[in-house]
Amino acid sequence: MAYKISGTLNESARILILKESDWSIESNVEKSAGDYEIKSLVSGTKTVVAIDDSGEVVGYGNVSPESYGGDRGVFGGGEISGNVVDTIENITISTTSNASNFGDLTIVRRGLSALSNGANDIGIFGGGHHSSTYYNTIDYITISSASNATDFGDLSLQRYLLAATSNDVNDRGVFGGGFDSSYYNVIDYITISTTGNASDFGDLTTVKYLAAATSNSTNDRGVFGGGYNGSNYYNTIEYITISTTGNATDFGDLTAHRNLPAAASNGINDRGIFGGGYEGSNYINIIDYITISTTGNATDFGDLTVARNSPAATSNSTNNRGVFGGGYDGSNYVNIIDYVTISSLSNAIDFGDLIESKCFLSATSNA
Repeated sequence: MAYKISGTLNESARILILKESDWSIESNVEKSAGDYEIKSLVSGTKTVVAIDDSGEVVGYGNVSPESYGGDRGVFGGGEISGNVVDTIENITISTTSNASNFGDLTIVRRGLSALSNGANDIGIFGGGHHSSTYYNTIDYITISSASNATDFGDLSLQRYLLAATSNDVNDRGVFGGGFDSSYYNVIDYITISTTGNASDFGDLTTVKYLAAATSNSTNDRGVFGGGYNGSNYYNTIEYITISTTGNATDFGDLTAHRNLPAAASNGINDRGIFGGGYEGSNYINIIDYITISTTGNATDFGDLTVARNSPAATSNSTNNRGVFGGGYDGSNYVNIIDYVTISSLSNAIDFGDLIESKCFLSATSNA
């Protein structure tokens, strides 16, 4: 969730916004006379100072910013009974219903990953696989406007079944792990609002793919959980500080070894959840939770409605609903969308259905 302030100026002025938590300057912008908005702020009371061209203070006060942001979740790509697709579907996360058509990715692919800059409304899809080709392609969409995706740039390596997350309106996205003919521990990063190729961020603690990732939003910690390296199913969770390049650090363990889980969070409220997955011949319905800002092992949250691997998950952030869509249950591709209230331990509840039954899809939202 992002926050904004708005007002009206009688003349052009420079507006300084200070966080009252530590008195750091959060924003320093010039605005013309008339109505204005300053967006992409974090929560918490602000001190706002307006200064004219002569250096005189023309306005001063304490402001509690208002929240803004969307409620749309999108699911992109995937595999349907062996057929790979480029379709993007969307839901309104706060309202149970079936998914609707949104548009298409730039190329057909499965095993891609997704992230966004939250209320700033840009959704990103990276990597993937189709037939014998592994992709480094990154696409983007405006989540609030249904349309086809547009080329953004490239990952540093072509790969699929990687994990992705972001620090929300702070505008950095990260992609970790993956596979083409080799297993990778590479973490890439992008600036979400600026098209271009990804850059090296650092490395995961282990070479692997089939992991899941989420974050505590503007609080800047990303976590990666689960995965597989061709021999071992992992229960490990590792973390990074998204705004600072560097290698990942051990966080703790999931309740079960598994690959192909899905992950989401309630943003600045600091809870992350991991649902579903696979180990050997076991399809998993377990949902775990962690407190993202505090290292430690995961705890049981509840169960998905159906045990399955390779669902995709997203949330409406501080509005506290997480959704899991699609997957494979060992016999069938599923179109099920489940939901949970992230702050309340419980089993998942039926939300509705995807248009198509599929697995190896990806999801993100503009919340």
